[in-house]
Amino acid sequence: MTNLTKPHPESRFWNRMAPGYARSTISDVENYERKLRETAALMRPDMQVLEIGCGTGSTALWHAPNVAHITATDLSSGMLDIAREKARTAAIENVTFVEAAAEDVPQPDRPYDMIMAHSLLHLVKDHREVITNMANMLAPGGFLVTSTICMSEGLSAFKLIAWPGRILGLLPRINFLRKRDLEDAVQDAGLKIHTCWRPGKRKAVFLIARKPA
Repeated sequence: MTNLTKPHPESRFWNRMAPGYARSTISDVENYERKLRETAALMRPDMQVLEIGCGTGSTALWHAPNVAHITATDLSSGMLDIAREKARTAAIENVTFVEAAAEDVPQPDRPYDMIMAHSLLHLVKDHREVITNMANMLAPGGFLVTSTICMSEGLSAFKLIAWPGRILGLLPRINFLRKRDLEDAVQDAGLKIHTCWRPGKRKAVFLIARKPA
């Protein structure tokens, strides 16, 4: 994969957010760690993994010792600069960071054994297209692992400020999904849901699906 030659329209917002994002703390440590454990339980040392929307790389770097290689993509060069520095500091060499928007990640030379997409699908223009593309990039028996805020359930009042906030450059694009929308898109892409849970309506839906072998 090669880096984008033209910045994505959303990249300016996320580049501006990158330093603060890197300094922020995880608000729900217990459930974040549960997601890490459930994902790691499915990993093997020979796995080739893709993470789309990797941000500053924390999740990819945490999982790196469990697999052969992780390709981690994000549309923000600012986020990726921080991620690469974190990898250098931790002496982690089996994660490759690539600048690419979720919609523009190309098909790999060989399918991935797992694809992760956390805090992403509510930020893309067409979640169905992105999910279908991810399903196409999975090897038979491979896993899709996602964590998605379903803004139409528990956070629907946010719609009142979402569009004005985006026009003013204060907010990114926001896709108001329901849990059912996410499940339907995953199943319509030919994947079978393995795990799906959410600790509360204002919390992200954690979903693992598998491509039939």
